Amino acid sequence: MIHGAARVKAGAGGTPVTLDQLRIFVAVAELEHVTRAAGQLNLTQSAVSAAIGALEHRHDMKLFDRIGRRVALTQEGRTFLGEARALLVAAQRTEKVLTDIAGLKTGRLNVAASQTTGNYWLPPRLARFAELYPGVAVHLTIGNTHEVAELAVAGEVDLGLVEGAVSDPLLTVSRVDDDELLVVAAPALAGKLAGADEAARRDAILDAPWVAREKGSGTREAFEELIQSVAPPDHTPRVALELPSNESLRTAVEAGAGLAVMSSLVARASIKAGALIHLPFSLPTRPCYLLSHRQLYTSRAAKAMLALILESVANPR
Repeated sequence: MIHGAARVKAGAGGTPVTLDQLRIFVAVAELEHVTRAAGQLNLTQSAVSAAIGALEHRHDMKLFDRIGRRVALTQEGRTFLGEARALLVAAQRTEKVLTDIAGLKTGRLNVAASQTTGNYWLPPRLARFAELYPGVAVHLTIGNTHEVAELAVAGEVDLGLVEGAVSDPLLTVSRVDDDELLVVAAPALAGKLAGADEAARRDAILDAPWVAREKGSGTREAFEELIQSVAPPDHTPRVALELPSNESLRTAVEAGAGLAVMSSLVARASIKAGALIHLPFSLPTRPCYLLSHRQLYTSRAAKAMLALILESVANPR
């Protein structure tokens, strides 16, 4: 890691500022609290206060207003925050280059994935990566498709993996696999649809309660596309529950809360156990996309992870 001894030119007259001072400033700005920033950085409160004081004294400006126990950025502080973050990202990028020279014997891979991919599809591949490159630390962030795309655009992750469609000029979006989608229900609710003809089944589905993921998730998009394909234009589905995770979605459907569109990766075990019934509705497969930033350096660890993903899809075990 590049430590505080490294210096960057910033501020009036090219006065050197340490990376540690930048990290402290950014932490205090984001948490709006000196004590909390000190805890997050594993520093004493006096060390954090001294670093901020040194920046303010050296450049003869006030970066924070003290408001009771919290702090708030001044206008000068808000202007400096963007530059400080950019310098820290540049330092991280430099460290990635140095890690590459070490031949993947050390380093870090930051990955973000949407919930279905991150909880079901990706873990076996990450386990294989850890087996091949034990010295590379892997950090996985899980969110919905929109959140993962935002992290990739901001350059905060090396790779993103999502099921929902993403379009952003800063991202390279590559289709790497497909996910099978199912309409499922608890046995009792599914029994009410058994034996119905296609038209009756469609009407029953339109009248049934649904359990759905939150807006912004790929699973929610798939649910809305299904309803649009079978419902009149003015129909609004009855969403009984809106839930933030696949696990809560599956549990609620098993309890009889309603129908749901669900990935086969999520539903497979419950269907096998008889807790869910796969209803006979044909849904298109949902693509799984890999996201990477067009303008940022792609580390060797990210390239190795991408190669492993492509090989695992081409040659599934």
